[in-house]
Amino acid sequence: MKRLVLILLIAILVVPVSVNAGTIGGKDDPGGVPGQWYVGDTPSYVDPNKPVIVFVHGINSSSKTWWENNNMYQTALNNGYQTAFIDVHPDKNMWDNGSIVSARIRDIYNHFGNKKIVIVAHSKGGIDSQNALVHYGAYPYVSNLITLSSPHYGSQLADLAYSGWASWLSSILGSKNDATYSLQTGYMNSYRPQIDNHTNRSRNKIYTLAGTKWGSFGSSLYWGGLYLSSYGSNDGAVTVASSRLPYSTEVKVSSWNHTTVREGGTFQYFRPYLTTTQTAGVAALSEVSATVEPVEQEPTNISALHRGGEFQVEGKETFFVEENVQKIDLDWLSDKQTKKIEVISPTGVVYRDFKHAVDQDIFKGGHHHTFQISNPEAGVWTVKAKKDKAAYLMTVGFHTELNEEIILEDSTLELKNKGNKIKDFNVDVKVNKDGKAKQNFGMKMANKGKVAMNFKEEGVYTITLDVKGVTKDGNAFERTIVKSVYVDKNGNKY
Repeated sequence: MKRLVLILLIAILVVPVSVNAGTIGGKDDPGGVPGQWYVGDTPSYVDPNKPVIVFVHGINSSSKTWWENNNMYQTALNNGYQTAFIDVHPDKNMWDNGSIVSARIRDIYNHFGNKKIVIVAHSKGGIDSQNALVHYGAYPYVSNLITLSSPHYGSQLADLAYSGWASWLSSILGSKNDATYSLQTGYMNSYRPQIDNHTNRSRNKIYTLAGTKWGSFGSSLYWGGLYLSSYGSNDGAVTVASSRLPYSTEVKVSSWNHTTVREGGTFQYFRPYLTTTQTAGVAALSEVSATVEPVEQEPTNISALHRGGEFQVEGKETFFVEENVQKIDLDWLSDKQTKKIEVISPTGVVYRDFKHAVDQDIFKGGHHHTFQISNPEAGVWTVKAKKDKAAYLMTVGFHTELNEEIILEDSTLELKNKGNKIKDFNVDVKVNKDGKAKQNFGMKMANKGKVAMNFKEEGVYTITLDVKGVTKDGNAFERTIVKSVYVDKNGNKY
């Protein structure tokens, strides 16, 4: 592994006063210290026409993500690029991290003799980096920003962490932090106009890449993809729709998952945009005079069911499977690993074979126990898990055409029944405010229904809609939809 020079800062937002040589992964490298930055090895030939590539990591991560089990750094070096890497807070919002990125960009710019920078950022790092350029004014030092599967409109997994069913588990895992809070879709819908309509927004060109694969069955990304499938194509952590900005250039959407999208294989696609010229130009600045229309999101369907809570010795859940379901993916996410878990069919068939994986994203540290059952029987299914006191979130993903029968209109939170396969349904609505239970109420809806959003206090309201109904064949079905609404201090809803 190549050596990097560690620029170790006295404090997060202070100009560095010393430079210490450190080996990646060595005992002299503390790693992951917010505000710290590294300089990569110097290429054999330094081309003055090539920018310095600055890499920014995402949530629950560190700068090591670019070189440990990842060939991105080596690929950039082999292609003759000077590189630098910034560590930001893994659990802070874009305002805190944007300040860090802005300060370090200035340091890196000076270190390389006033040479222009291109930022390559993964996941939430793209939001942090754009905040640094626009809000904190670091745009003069940077030509272009390249984002790799960044949730510019938030992540529904962040919504889930604050929902009624997952709240207990996410509290134990530490998933409720400033970073996750800021990634809720409601909050991000309020954040976007603050950046999109800013006078600095068009000073740097933005290029986006996104993935459509979930990773292997049983992995944490597979579970994330299963959940996010209700909201559209995704890479196991971020939907393709959320990765886009209306004024950016979409470089490529391909079969990457949220891990492989930051690996060296994507370098060839964004390489043409590694330039030292701010190609936006003065004319592009006039674009901010008009309000930016958000990227159109795919309609939300009903493909998953959620249940959760805690238990002392044995956890037990039951759920309905309707007719004509081709397959179910059942995931038992817990703060503890267990080997004693089984899924029981309506006729008593017991399934004990599952895949285990540890989550590395929003629910970092959680243990996934995932079953996949083809052609499941219609009727009542049971899940049993044994462990000394544990919190859990059960997700059942249904592979069936019925998922397309009920559509949620995101703007109004109105549920619409197409009427082809579903006879009737009811909706139980739970509302959490900033992760705490706010109110519970039920609504009966035959063909459609609308959630009343009488929210006035500032904060993020997470709405959990539990749909229970009957198909036209007379079988019961169940699904869950989670959405978030942000109310600002003036009472505006997003």
